[in-house]
Amino acid sequence: MSSSWSTNQNKLFERALAVFDTDTPDRWQNVSRMVGGKSPDEVKRHYEDLVSDIRQIDSGRIPFPNYRSYRG
Repeated sequence: MSSSWSTNQNKLFERALAVFDTDTPDRWQNVSRMVGGKSPDEVKRHYEDLVSDIRQIDSGRIPFPNYRSYRG
């Protein structure tokens, strides 16, 4: 089972979440197809991990990441 996500897969994942909202039937299958190389279970787990991270950041338990600014 693959656990690493490429930058491109993460971008496709984010786009897929915008396209297939919580009311979409077979949401995780659709997201999986759009991302490519990930099973529906993997994309669902990736989403749940993301939600968990956001909750911890919002609660102050984890500091907000210090992202480098992009200048392009």
